[in-house]
Amino acid sequence: MTVTNILLSGIVGSTAYGLAREGSDVDRLGMFAAPTEQLHGLHQPKESYVSTAPDRTLHEAAKWCRLALGGNPTVMELVWLPDELYEVRTPLGDELIALRETLLSARRVRDAYLGYATQQFRKLQNRTGGTPSEDTRGRIAKNARHLKRLCTQGYELYSTGRLTIRVDDPESYHRFGEQVADDPEAALPLLRGFEEAFAGTRSVLPEQPDETAADAWLRRVREEFYPAARTTPV
Repeated sequence: MTVTNILLSGIVGSTAYGLAREGSDVDRLGMFAAPTEQLHGLHQPKESYVSTAPDRTLHEAAKWCRLALGGNPTVMELVWLPDELYEVRTPLGDELIALRETLLSARRVRDAYLGYATQQFRKLQNRTGGTPSEDTRGRIAKNARHLKRLCTQGYELYSTGRLTIRVDDPESYHRFGEQVADDPEAALPLLRGFEEAFAGTRSVLPEQPDETAADAWLRRVREEFYPAARTTPV
């Protein structure tokens, strides 16, 4: 997969969280700018590129902004990574990192993170029944780790306005995953506890994100990737 005009890219997923073990995949997430001229035609350019081996997802700048403004936990990671996990950084990418707080809103962060965590719990429930195979146990444990991480990171973002990508005490996440693999319903108290924590906490975030900041940044991106007008000889 060859994509040009990459603005920001880095290592995300279990490696970034500190949860990777031997054999874990290395996931990469990035953002690119479509040439501005392509946005004027009848057919819009592709907005996302996803590949495996290596695992890599790239979103066009406008799509990334829309997802981030909606509180999407996956894309949000890209602007909160530790410096050593970035593989591509550009001046425009650094500008976006600098305005990352303006993308946040209390309701959207709460709904997105708790919503994704609830999806993970439903996956746990759907994988119950009978004696689980080792593969099924591994998937349940992985879903459980994601559930705990989403709740923990989402609550931090909601209550402090900051997002720590690397989790504290990674082994506790693996222990939780094994516990839930034995009994998927064991994840429910953690989920309910965080639902109560969100409900009982006044967020430091505004009710709405500052879309004007993202819009101004995106317009600078479009200007950067619009070719100079060609002059015709007289």
